[in-house]
Amino acid sequence: MITPKVKTAFLVALNLGVLATSLAAPAARTYAQAQAQAQAQAPARAATTDSAEEKRWLAVAPGRVEPLSGVIRVAVPVMGVIGEVLVKANDTVFAGEPLIRLIDPEARARLAAAEAQVALRWRARNKESASGGAAARRRAEDAVADSELAVSEARSFVDKAAVERRAGRGSDASVEAARLGLTRAQDRLTQQKVELRRIEDNAPLPTQAEGQLNIARSELLGALAAIEKMTIRAPIDGTILQMNAKPGELASPSAAQPLVLLGNVSALRIRAELDERDIEKIRLGQSVLVRPAAFRGREIAGTVSFIAPLVEAGRNNALGQRNMTDVDVVEVLVNLGEPGPLAVGMKVDVYFRQDSASRN
Repeated sequence: MITPKVKTAFLVALNLGVLATSLAAPAARTYAQAQAQAQAQAPARAATTDSAEEKRWLAVAPGRVEPLSGVIRVAVPVMGVIGEVLVKANDTVFAGEPLIRLIDPEARARLAAAEAQVALRWRARNKESASGGAAARRRAEDAVADSELAVSEARSFVDKAAVERRAGRGSDASVEAARLGLTRAQDRLTQQKVELRRIEDNAPLPTQAEGQLNIARSELLGALAAIEKMTIRAPIDGTILQMNAKPGELASPSAAQPLVLLGNVSALRIRAELDERDIEKIRLGQSVLVRPAAFRGREIAGTVSFIAPLVEAGRNNALGQRNMTDVDVVEVLVNLGEPGPLAVGMKVDVYFRQDSASRN
């Protein structure tokens, strides 16, 4: 039997439970609403941050790191079999240093024939006497011919010294001495040519024997030039970035892949491709920030050094959302103050600052 006191206690407990439930429901709804509102505001705050970040930049362009000289693609001027590869990747070379030698026995044979022809014509000419202006012209022509051969010989000395130094059998001093000798020989040839032109103005026409000797000498120079083409030389001071030549392979001027990639890596720059729609926003001397794809969070300062006058199709792989489709671009070069860890060929994004734009 339920007493009045028990019944009263039960009713009180029941009313308290109902009251607690009624108070908890609004509180739960309020918390859920607050959470939903916070989640809805988070993208808005992120979008605001991204928008503020974007407003700092006038434009963004993908690019690649390259040497300050650009990447020099060295090919062969004539077809031939590769006989020697004298350097390898990462070697430092000087302008004119031999990199590759081709094999061409026919060129050597033509050179020997030309030398024999010059010797024959020289003896025939010397059987005729000359005086006055004709004799002076002969001496000047002989001096020019001797100087041309001296230049060729001096260049061979430079090649030999460079090869021996790279093989550990020579020194830097021997290379510098050989290069100095080549420079002197070239200067001497220039002086002799000037003197010959001065004498020819007042000299009589050459005789038949003299003309035949001059023709033979021209053919000898042609044979020497053909031999020279068998040696592939460095066009600038720089570093070998890539060597694609192997002894025994057939090299061709029309090959798709260059034999050597060369560049002066003492300083680096960025070659960027700017969307043509952003060209009016960019000026020479403008400050930029370079962000390498390989080093997230790293920023490198630079300045715009060149803006191409030509609009063309893009070649770089696009990195930004704006460049997901093919667009026409303007090539922009950016010089770097301090390249840091960048290496040739790395992908980067170039951010053009809104300030520091100088109108040139």
